[in-house]
Amino acid sequence: MSLTYLIPTILITGFIFFSLIFIVKQQTAVLIETFGRFTSVRNSGIQFKIPFVQRIAGRVSLKIQQLDVIVETKTLDDVFVKLKVSVQYVVIKTKVYEAFYKLEYPHDQITSYVFDVVRAEVPKMKLDDVFVKKDDIAIAVKTELQDAMLDYGYDIIKTLVTDIDPDAQVKEAMNRINASEREKIAAQFEGDAARILIVEKAKAEAESKRLQGQGIADQRREIARGLEESVEVLNKVGINSQEASALIVVTQHYDTLQSIGEETNTNLILLPNSPQAGSDMLNNMVASFTASNMIGEQMKKTGTPKKKE
Repeated sequence: MSLTYLIPTILITGFIFFSLIFIVKQQTAVLIETFGRFTSVRNSGIQFKIPFVQRIAGRVSLKIQQLDVIVETKTLDDVFVKLKVSVQYVVIKTKVYEAFYKLEYPHDQITSYVFDVVRAEVPKMKLDDVFVKKDDIAIAVKTELQDAMLDYGYDIIKTLVTDIDPDAQVKEAMNRINASEREKIAAQFEGDAARILIVEKAKAEAESKRLQGQGIADQRREIARGLEESVEVLNKVGINSQEASALIVVTQHYDTLQSIGEETNTNLILLPNSPQAGSDMLNNMVASFTASNMIGEQMKKTGTPKKKE
């Protein structure tokens, strides 16, 4: 056989071979028609068909697909809102024929049902309820789609309301309301904190005053005890109580003058402040005590006069 006839033969043989064999990818189904009539569905792997008799009518993906649908509608309180609904669906493996031949534009069909359900459910709710009950809306969409698309060979895996976008003016008003509420809560917390500080400060001051008073009382008690002991010591050396008291007062007077003199920036002036002031004070106190004793002795001798009835 000459080369002139060999090359066309090889080309024709190769064409027939490649027309006979075809490959189906994973998660894909191929529909075969014989003389224009559906014959079979071929799954993944190497497949064969009769050249010029059978042909590939189409390929259908068996993977899960997602369709995002944006629906604009109005709520019960007359607020326009846009909802983004994501629908996840898949072609049922045993219903590839229905999915390919019964429904030409599945995306349009799904979109129509989503619009119908959302516009039937959302107008029954107020805007706040739309945010709270978005899962209920998604369930309603899935239920409606599941019943409608099952006959066309599609299974609805899941539906999600992924975004709720109110009108811009309403959104701005909601942000202002939220800001006001947060400022109110912050003011309440600040007020509570200030009140706690005031109460705790008052408690601390009261405790400080109590301790200070207790300290002063203890100090005076110790001073009195010290004076009592001093008087007892002076009595043992022949100085009576009156003279001892006067001597102690004079001693404290000089101690006070000494402590004042140690302060360089003091503005206190003690009157009288002459050198003989201490001696005069002692003499005056002794004379006063003596006169008081004399009056007391005289009253004992004469007796206290009785009151007239």
